[in-house]
Amino acid sequence: MTTREIAGKTVDFDEQGFMSNPTQWDKTVAEALADEIGIDLTERHWQVIEFCRSDYQSQGDAPTMRRITQQAGVPTKELYQLFPKGPAKKVAYVAGLKKPSGCI
Repeated sequence: MTTREIAGKTVDFDEQGFMSNPTQWDKTVAEALADEIGIDLTERHWQVIEFCRSDYQSQGDAPTMRRITQQAGVPTKELYQLFPKGPAKKVAYVAGLKKPSGCI
């Protein structure tokens, strides 16, 4: 586990680079993480992020891409436009969650 300073907060990350403590997350941390991977957050990004955080709280795991598209109603093509090249991983990263179990 590593610790980094993000948006003025000390944040813990696991060996894969994902936040290991979702309670350290807030919107300023999300914006900084999104900026690191070249994503400018829009209202639609926030809708997906909020769905993922809510789903994580109820399911205990970061949602897979399939779950996001089916449960949040975000078409696959749009999800790839919002979070290119690995949307489930990228949204989990920005949302302060661990890597989804279904991702390689």
